[in-house]
Amino acid sequence: MASTTVGEDGKARCSWCDGAPEFPAYHDTEWGFPVSDDIRLFEKLCLEGFQSGLSWRTILGKRENFRRAFRGFDFNKVARFTQRDVDRLLKDAGIVRHRGKIEAVINNAKRAREMVEQEGSLAAFIWGFEANGQHADKPQIRSTSPEAVALSKELKKRGWKFIGPTTVYAFMQAMGLVNDHAEGCVIRPKVVQARKRFKPKRS
Repeated sequence: MASTTVGEDGKARCSWCDGAPEFPAYHDTEWGFPVSDDIRLFEKLCLEGFQSGLSWRTILGKRENFRRAFRGFDFNKVARFTQRDVDRLLKDAGIVRHRGKIEAVINNAKRAREMVEQEGSLAAFIWGFEANGQHADKPQIRSTSPEAVALSKELKKRGWKFIGPTTVYAFMQAMGLVNDHAEGCVIRPKVVQARKRFKPKRS
């Protein structure tokens, strides 16, 4: 079972908040809250891909740099990137300069545009893989899930890259498709309430 830590305000939070000064704010305002905005969903999929083999602290610390480098993760703009953009990004010290991951973002932007044409929106497709609460009593005990495996498989089938089951599960945790806040975490019930108010798009 996931553990908690007590912050300076005397409230319990997921223990991973102790990992870096940037984590509590991210934990309290973003992680686990449901998201339906296509740009934010695409951004998170990309950032989770960049995190592969690295720490989330590294990516979170560079997030604004990533946003500037990738035009706010507007996939309609990123889909038009050329080799010149790849060369530019490989020289950008503010991001993770990994050719495969950079090229994957550009590829995935093109696939995202196709998905919007086919499904109406990224959110309409992605929320069809929601965990439906079956893991709510077992937070943070797994690195993937059947839903993450299924979503990863379908994205790969559609040509997406750097989108394995572990990456997808981290995305699902962050974007609210599963509430993985620890039992006793002060934010967990807030996420529950946010999900009750949330109306996911469906394809």
